Amino acid sequence: MAGVDARIRSLFAALPSGDPRGLQVFRAPGRVNLIGDHTDYQDGLCLPMAIDRDVMVASRVRDDERVVVRSLDLGGRVDIAADGSDDPPAIVPAWGRTVAGAVRVLVRRGRPPVGIDAVVASTIPIGSGLSSSAAFEVAISIMLAATAGRPVGGRDLALAAREAGQIATGVPCGVLDQMASVFGRAGHALLLDCRSLDTEPVRVPAGLDVLVVNSGLPRTLETSAYAQRRAACEASAGRLGLATLRDATPEQVVGDPRARHVVSENARVLSFVDALRAGDVGALGSLLLASHASLRDDFEVSTPELDLLVELLVGGGAHGARLTGAGFGGCVVALVPSGSAGVIGERVSAEYASRTGITPDAFPVIATDGAAPIGRASIDHT
Repeated sequence: MAGVDARIRSLFAALPSGDPRGLQVFRAPGRVNLIGDHTDYQDGLCLPMAIDRDVMVASRVRDDERVVVRSLDLGGRVDIAADGSDDPPAIVPAWGRTVAGAVRVLVRRGRPPVGIDAVVASTIPIGSGLSSSAAFEVAISIMLAATAGRPVGGRDLALAAREAGQIATGVPCGVLDQMASVFGRAGHALLLDCRSLDTEPVRVPAGLDVLVVNSGLPRTLETSAYAQRRAACEASAGRLGLATLRDATPEQVVGDPRARHVVSENARVLSFVDALRAGDVGALGSLLLASHASLRDDFEVSTPELDLLVELLVGGGAHGARLTGAGFGGCVVALVPSGSAGVIGERVSAEYASRTGITPDAFPVIATDGAAPIGRASIDHT
């Protein structure tokens, strides 16, 4: 709680002065995807987990129709029309395009042009594959809606946040990241059906910790081959006469590596959920490694550095590991015995730095609840 208090105080200190009773604070967590990558935009299955690293935004209503937001991490300030008339791709600095996108999306959904002052800060490593962008989209969207007296939540919030991100970046992302940030539950992963948008919490069994290692290779989806991979999947589905690869069978995609990954990954997600419920650690580890191999060989989104981290983690005592997120850099995720994350992380980090010259960042993560306002008592306490 002390860390949260300090973050809230730093946000408040950066806001223009005003009535303290008008202050509001919101948080949206990042996520680590335990298994099920590059399936969401094919109506597939995923198993993300909202984590204890998040985007936090403090706000206060203004007496004009301007949305003014500062970032404590990225620097700079944006000043945007609250009626959604500003063109998001034209906003500078670039992070402000998401703010403009969210304003435009919410105005279309009935948000009145209420002005706000806001300050945002994050504890999610940027470009790491832990959905810093989606958490930012969700945090800004929930704040903009609530401060205008038109709160939005659940699927509506996730879909609005995704649309804001698409408008801002032009990346045709799926809804996995935003759904995880909105629907996360403490102590649980989230089985997400990206066709129906149904979610089912799945408890992470005792005896397991989740360890994330940031490779030190940042990536942005705009400059990666993400859109190419998505287009390849859409083309494969079209050749099969299907709307998406969710309906393809293993036999139909045996000679198509991109489609083969999607179909096999959907099956691995269901097997992984069964193994979590059964506490079958051996199966969990094998499924993580099979997922990484598929992402590396069939989907070709891994890198030598990510492959090395997986190798070092398994050799260092992890039950299994895989790249997480879109790939092309970012993080790997591993399941490790409870209480061992610190030792394994230090050992793997030292060896990785020795062999690559890159200093990684290893840290355990805990499953947390999804996006929400921070209670009035917590704000007043600071």
